[in-house]
Amino acid sequence: MVQWSDEERTIIQDIFSKMDYEDVGPRALARCLIVYPWCQRYFARFGNLYNAESIQNNPLVAAHGVVVLHGLDRAMKNMENIKSTYADLSVLHSEKLHVDPDNFRLLADCITIVVAARMGATFTPRVQAAWQKFLAVVVSALTKQYH
Repeated sequence: MVQWSDEERTIIQDIFSKMDYEDVGPRALARCLIVYPWCQRYFARFGNLYNAESIQNNPLVAAHGVVVLHGLDRAMKNMENIKSTYADLSVLHSEKLHVDPDNFRLLADCITIVVAARMGATFTPRVQAAWQKFLAVVVSALTKQYH
């Protein structure tokens, strides 16, 4: 079980209280699909993903990016038991979708970049440490079924 300090909890909750899901989610997922094009294979049903512009303007990419962020919101609300919260998603992604587990880390990095850009100078090293710890726990929970 992960131990969270009061400061870490406050930082994570503060980030989510200011989160623009409709902007951050689509931008983070689009960034992941552009920077790591091999991740596109899981999104074949999304249609045109042939170049950066088509990915950034794809409504299915945008919608799924919002879904991903709301999934992170679930983790924030259940910080004491993120692995249990994500048990079904871990099974889905490993057994049905066969997602390479490293892709969760890549997407987490893209989310961090977008969040950091939005937060600017307030994304201090202390904030980054708490945020990356949170995302590392989420990634671990999502990859639990793979172990």
